Amino acid sequence: MKKKVLVVDDNEGILDVVKMALNMAGYDVCTSLNGRCFQQMHNGWPDLILLDVLLSGENGDELCQRLKGAEQTKNIPVILISAHGDLRKTAEQCGADDILVKPFRLTELREIVKNHLH
Repeated sequence: MKKKVLVVDDNEGILDVVKMALNMAGYDVCTSLNGRCFQQMHNGWPDLILLDVLLSGENGDELCQRLKGAEQTKNIPVILISAHGDLRKTAEQCGADDILVKPFRLTELREIVKNHLH
C-alpha cells in the first residue's frame, strides 16, 4: 500500500511541484493551502506531513506543536519547510521531526520523505 503524504503550503506552485515529485516517487499525496485540512481528517491520518512554517491564518509551528501534543498524531513525522532563517530552532521548539529549507532540490525532498517513511 502506498504511503500517504500530506503537504500544507500556501503557495500553489510549491504544492504542485511537490505533489508531482512525490507521486512520481510512488507516494499518495494530498495537498492543502492552509491548516484547516487537519479538521477534516476523518478518513485517516497521513503517514507523513510536510508543513510550511509561514501559512496564512495559523503558523505551521503552532500546528506542529498541536499535532505532536495529540495522542492520535504524535507519532506522525512532521517536516517543516520554509526559507525562514531560524528553521532548525523553530523545529526544535515545536517538536518537528526534521526540516527542509526552501529553496530545496527535488532529490532532497524525496530523500527526506523516504528517510522518515522507511
